[in-house]
Amino acid sequence: MTPYNYPEPLQDIERTINAWAQHKAETGADGVGEKMAEIKTLLFEKLAELRALSEDPALRAAEPDDLAAIRGLRPEGVRRYWTDLPEATYRDRLEGAWLGRCAGNVLGSIVELWAPEKMEAWAAYLGDAFPPEDYWREAERPFEYKYETSLRDAFTPSKMDGVPTDDDLIYTQVGMLILEDYGIDFTVDDVGAAWVKYLPVSPATPVLGNLQADVPATQAAAVDNPTMFWIIGSISADPWGYAAPGYPELAADFAWRQSTVCNRRNGIYGAMYFSAAIAAAFALGDPMKALEAALAEIPADCVLANEVRWALDVAGDIKDYRAARAAADERYGGMHPVHTINNAALTIWGLAIGGDDFTKVIGETVAMGLDNDCTAASAGSIFGAAYGKDAIPEQWTRNFNNKAHSFIIGQPEFAIDDMINRFTALAKQAHAG
Repeated sequence: MTPYNYPEPLQDIERTINAWAQHKAETGADGVGEKMAEIKTLLFEKLAELRALSEDPALRAAEPDDLAAIRGLRPEGVRRYWTDLPEATYRDRLEGAWLGRCAGNVLGSIVELWAPEKMEAWAAYLGDAFPPEDYWREAERPFEYKYETSLRDAFTPSKMDGVPTDDDLIYTQVGMLILEDYGIDFTVDDVGAAWVKYLPVSPATPVLGNLQADVPATQAAAVDNPTMFWIIGSISADPWGYAAPGYPELAADFAWRQSTVCNRRNGIYGAMYFSAAIAAAFALGDPMKALEAALAEIPADCVLANEVRWALDVAGDIKDYRAARAAADERYGGMHPVHTINNAALTIWGLAIGGDDFTKVIGETVAMGLDNDCTAASAGSIFGAAYGKDAIPEQWTRNFNNKAHSFIIGQPEFAIDDMINRFTALAKQAHAG
């Protein structure tokens, strides 16, 4: 049963209207321009009516945006596992988390949003294993850039020199800079200022444009933004878990401040949930236990919490990527492919299927499709936080060469060991604060 009652979508209506307008113009019909103006006016009127429809008040009450209200609706749980930072354990698991995130993202980035069938065909064409057991041997459209920074073939083993650029990694780097620039008491407004300072682009959301137009950071997510439940909060969750290891309540607090800039309701909860899962994984050493524990940091009756519980309940029956994608398609038909909720389920199943085998975790997760560079990155991060760097086979990191490329303004590259040192310093501050 889908968590939302999606209506039948308007399939290709804009293209159909435009095609008929062109045809009528080509046949010399009078009044084509006037008729198109009428259609445009009517469409905007109906869009305004659609946007004005009232929300379900009971569901809204179960899904607040305010941090205090969110905390008031949480179930019981462990808010903090580590009261002191075990630095050696933490550094090993931190390196595993960051390397795991990078590897999962790099594997998924050049097949982002591909259907499983397309990936199967590409693997067969290349002679690669599927689900992937190493990076793709070749990239489709290798000459194109991602974010005007890394060529697509830089995501392949023969061309990789450092971690290539992707937005799912940029937000981890920006999160570190926010903590360094503003301290652990940073505010929502500080996050907005940092986005304007550091991000030349922010994909698939109007939020950065709102901030650049001087919309306050606390309101930017709510202005002309139907994407406020999408995955951007979840993909930017990692720095908060890294900076508050063993302290899921604080990690979720950090994530709330970040995601309030770009999300509402279940989009915010996705950020809080995955940051708490990463924080818990450092202490628990078990991804599935961390995923269970993180439910304590979001409202008990929100849609995301219900869907996470369902995904965890059925995880034992999901044996591979085909079963995972079929289950997601059945339950989430009509949901956008970069939504928080459907991708959260796939992340959970990737970790469940792969167990303590990193290659299987990210390979199966990428093979599921949807926003598969995001899901594999999150799965890799949680895996690494639980098991440490030695659990990640060397083929996934051999070409990272201690550097991660970036499209952050003024920060074209980060040394991986330097990031580990900087997050360690931040974690010490968080645990002392």
